[in-house]
Amino acid sequence: MTILETAPAGRAGPSGPTIIRLSGEIDLLTGKALRRQLLDALRSCANVLILDLSGVSFCDASGLTVLVGIQHRARSMGIVLALAEPRPYMSRLLHITGLNRSFAMAT
Repeated sequence: MTILETAPAGRAGPSGPTIIRLSGEIDLLTGKALRRQLLDALRSCANVLILDLSGVSFCDASGLTVLVGIQHRARSMGIVLALAEPRPYMSRLLHITGLNRSFAMAT
């Protein structure tokens, strides 16, 4: 899993979203590092964190656990976590697990 690009709120304006573009796999091997990176991003996020999933090629249950955990942390900090541009595989996974109803989707 690689964070390809981060557009911090400071560049987008003080109330603008922080956008993080993810690439690769979100799984047991990459989840721990991704969790750390996303927690760091939350610390500098103003009010909205958008995860661009267009580059995510695979996600397993441990990857979903990371996303749900980050969502819970974001909510506790008053930050909205939204997902954007999931590939069909990821959209189906979110739908099958019911997580499509718990995550905001950015357009």
